[in-house]
Amino acid sequence: MKIRPFETRDTDEVIMLWEACALTRPWNNPALDIQRKSALDDDLFLVGEKDGMIAGTVMAGYEGHRGWINYLAVAPSARHCGLGKQLMINVEARLLELGCPKINLQIRHGNDAVIAFYEAIGFSTDACVSMGKRLIPDA
Repeated sequence: MKIRPFETRDTDEVIMLWEACALTRPWNNPALDIQRKSALDDDLFLVGEKDGMIAGTVMAGYEGHRGWINYLAVAPSARHCGLGKQLMINVEARLLELGCPKINLQIRHGNDAVIAFYEAIGFSTDACVSMGKRLIPDA
């Protein structure tokens, strides 16, 4: 598998992957998420190619205090082969190069398989409440 930075030409394929992985939600426009990310730290938005197709993605950010992981996705047909772990190793290395001391991420309630994946690669549950406030509606 080849891991590389996202390119604009990947947009449609990435959105299809996110939809196949049930990562999209009506209140988040994935095309706008990609556009916004591409304007900032685009070297922290990675895709994994397998057999000429995009089989995985990870989008990360770092604001000087914490790193954040979003849109870690692996195509259902490419799961359990280490692709998600490879994407995380790659993006963690990029965050570490920036001096990032800690990574945070959010997982939807009930997504036990994803929780188990992150625990297996060293993440643990923080004692905190996740809150959000939409500043710009996507829909």
